[in-house]
Amino acid sequence: MSPNKSLLLAVPCGASVGGIVHEFLLPDWFFAIGIAAVYTGLIHFYATYEIPLLGEHVTFTDRPDRLGHAVGMFGLATTPLALIEYASFRTPETVGVLVWTTGVIAYLLFASSAQSQQRQ
Repeated sequence: MSPNKSLLLAVPCGASVGGIVHEFLLPDWFFAIGIAAVYTGLIHFYATYEIPLLGEHVTFTDRPDRLGHAVGMFGLATTPLALIEYASFRTPETVGVLVWTTGVIAYLLFASSAQSQQRQ
């Protein structure tokens, strides 16, 4: 899909995610707009570069690199939960943080995949 068309698709989809978070989870517009922006970028890269949603984005062949990647992924997976526990968030806030964290990780993976596709 062309970048202009995918952006036209991404903006309402990202705004919808931000709106849902604002309406049902967190009444803070500032946080909801940030989530909307993250998901707009994510959907833009997904649609423009046809990146597989469940495909493997990062692969390492050397053992030390694979171990480092596994440790880093463990940290990415557990720190949102640690933040939720530390800040004593309630259920809606917990889900909001998890939605944001998932979007950030997916955005960074998709942006990296899109950049590597541009170089080829």
